Amino acid sequence: PDLLPTCNGEITTMSFLQDVVDILLQYVVKSFDRSTKVIDFHYPNELLQEYNWELADQPQTLEEILLNCRTTLKYAIKTGHPRYFNQLSTGLDMVGLAADWLTSAANTNMFTYEIAPVFVLLEYVTLRKMREMVGWPGGCGDGIFSPGGAISNMYAMLIARFKMFPEVKEKGMAAIPRLVAFTSEHSHFSVKKGAAALGIGTDSVILIRCDERGKMIPSDLERRIVEAKQKGFVPFLVSATAGTTVYGAFDPLIAIADICKKYKVWMHVDGAWGGGLLMSRKHKWKLNGIERANSVTWNPHKMMGVPLQCSALLVREEGLMQSCNQMHASYLFQQDKHYDLSYDTGDKALQCGRHVDVFKLWLMWRAKGTTGFEAQIDKCLELAEYLYNKIKNREGYEMVFDGKPQHTNVCFWYIPPSLRGMEDSEEKTSRLMKVAPVIKARMMEYGTTMVSYQPLGDKVNFFRMVISNPAATHQDIDFLIDEIERLGQDL
Repeated sequence: PDLLPTCNGEITTMSFLQDVVDILLQYVVKSFDRSTKVIDFHYPNELLQEYNWELADQPQTLEEILLNCRTTLKYAIKTGHPRYFNQLSTGLDMVGLAADWLTSAANTNMFTYEIAPVFVLLEYVTLRKMREMVGWPGGCGDGIFSPGGAISNMYAMLIARFKMFPEVKEKGMAAIPRLVAFTSEHSHFSVKKGAAALGIGTDSVILIRCDERGKMIPSDLERRIVEAKQKGFVPFLVSATAGTTVYGAFDPLIAIADICKKYKVWMHVDGAWGGGLLMSRKHKWKLNGIERANSVTWNPHKMMGVPLQCSALLVREEGLMQSCNQMHASYLFQQDKHYDLSYDTGDKALQCGRHVDVFKLWLMWRAKGTTGFEAQIDKCLELAEYLYNKIKNREGYEMVFDGKPQHTNVCFWYIPPSLRGMEDSEEKTSRLMKVAPVIKARMMEYGTTMVSYQPLGDKVNFFRMVISNPAATHQDIDFLIDEIERLGQDL
């Protein structure tokens, strides 16, 4: 109650915020200290019972509020820790953090130039630059920052459907033929989720076979498109993946673009994970053909290390998002404003309230330059190659697929000594299935590191190591290998 805007609240407010900043700065420094735990793990019921989290009628003191801040960070996962490898988004960028603080203080909404002038212009500039890097002439087209890759992919589906059947906006799905979309069997679940949300239905998403490296097989795509047309369905979208979630595979975009052109189907590229490679002269060939896409998802909060969340949808045709989504709300998008209305982005978005996500990316880009992002990304890929070279012939390790990974995903099984001499059998498989989950549980209990695992198709649980944190070093990779062996030796 003593904080601003209370009368004479300035001094209390300054000292309170100073205390908060101190707590945050200590946390930031700890995040990069390898001697601290990545995680102080407690089971949910323990954590619920250990503290009083309930909301009360009476206010607490500011001392208690500061304690709440400390407790929350005590049990937070240090996602910036050099040994946190669990998610595609890791790391803690200082300029990005500063930008996030500034964004929160400015506390405005992205829908109009009227209330977010600088942010709206920065979004315009940044999206144009990203489209240029995709390879669209002069960065032409459109785009938006959305709350994550799943929503960006859904936007692509929404716009592709509108492009083919504009009447769907007013009349709904009943007025148009049965649509089908195509994506690889290794693609992100958000493609099906978008189809469910848009009333297209998950049965209308046809999964295309992948080769052993996880890349979509173009001949299978063409076969399935022809098959769908023969059944009287209308193919309206192909979602190719540039950097799959598990294998980090890049679909063959040129071959897919040829097929999309031949059958007049919208080509979307889900580059949520792999889009960052466009920043690297050494690696961007993996996305050759992306310039032929109609739309692209690219998440700077993954490979580029921008704080969550920061996901862009880029669209090649200008004006399409606007006509697809606009509702002409007269209380927000008045047509008789005294400035150029083309900068009001709100009516092309699905959201009304939209968080400012661009500032983190823009400020980091200013601080690093494109070459800084390039160096950071090249370093992560080099670390992944180091890990691959280290374990590919090491006793007790087996790679999930042959050959050097295309992205920073390194997929492998750890085979404990007790299973090493065993012939392949059902017993061996069912025992191997349990190895990764036990090692992961022990990692979390000790708090030393985190790396994710999963089964895929007929393959039982394996580790999927990903690197997107520029703070990681060769020593951290060595540590991870030693740790897996230490925790899995007796299994």
